[in-house]
Amino acid sequence: MAVLPWPPLAPEGGNRQSPLLLAPVERDPAPHTSHGSNPQLPLVPGGWRDHLEAAGHVCILKDASDLESSSEIAKLIEAESLEAALALHLYRGGRLLQGHGIPFGIIFGGTDLNEDVNHGEKKKVMGKVLEEARFAVAFTESMKEMAQTQWPHARGKIYVQSQGIVTGPNSAFNWNTFLHQSGINQSADNLHIFLLVCGLRQVKDPLYLVDAFSEWHREEPNVYMVIVGPEVDPVFTREVGARVKSAAGVRLIREMPQGDLHAALKNCFAVVNSSVSEGMSAAILEEFGCRSPSPQNAVSSGDGASTEVVTRR
Repeated sequence: MAVLPWPPLAPEGGNRQSPLLLAPVERDPAPHTSHGSNPQLPLVPGGWRDHLEAAGHVCILKDASDLESSSEIAKLIEAESLEAALALHLYRGGRLLQGHGIPFGIIFGGTDLNEDVNHGEKKKVMGKVLEEARFAVAFTESMKEMAQTQWPHARGKIYVQSQGIVTGPNSAFNWNTFLHQSGINQSADNLHIFLLVCGLRQVKDPLYLVDAFSEWHREEPNVYMVIVGPEVDPVFTREVGARVKSAAGVRLIREMPQGDLHAALKNCFAVVNSSVSEGMSAAILEEFGCRSPSPQNAVSSGDGASTEVVTRR
């Protein structure tokens, strides 16, 4: 079996927290000479789960944030007879898997490498995780080099695989209804809707463009920014809500079903990313996928798809 901390299929481009995909092995595991994954398999939750299940594994998806300690992981491993693991996020996911005696791999490349590495204790923990990990996966060569600079002992066990997503816009989604529920009572034909898709936490900085969009809206009333995302930091969420409430032309929408979110991405004028620190925004990749011709697409960060995206500089 395998334990896979992975973001749930939720509004922040599938990147809200660090869930666990648990898979009891029902056949011989991959040879130790393998780095434990199909090199052509896109890094998407459904892709990994389908791949593992097709190989004879049983997969269970859980949110790592619901498992607060290593002892809870130990109980879970025993209860489910787990034998192997794959974790997303060196710190949030990886630290829970240390010391349990099961082989595991790590996928990294976001706040772990860009933010947590600047905190002494977290950096130490992540280094220990990499020591124990059977293999590690980075999304880009530059991320691999950054990790090897921070933890030289990890050289030789880090592999590069492009991040990917799967999109499936809900065909029954009604854009006009979405606008009305967002408090935007204008004809959709004349609107320019900018979507900012993110979990509500400081590093995503959704308030960065609020004043600018409010001013723009006052000059051009058909311009709106809609922030879509789950509550991650409750205190910060209240701050965002209060600020948006008094900001003309800015709306806040909490969690949406993934299919509805993908349909909204397909209908909006542009996607906005205001993150202070970003590895690779899944929301942007989802925008790529939703704008491409096929309604069901797997898109990697190297595909070169064209879309309307505004990112913070």
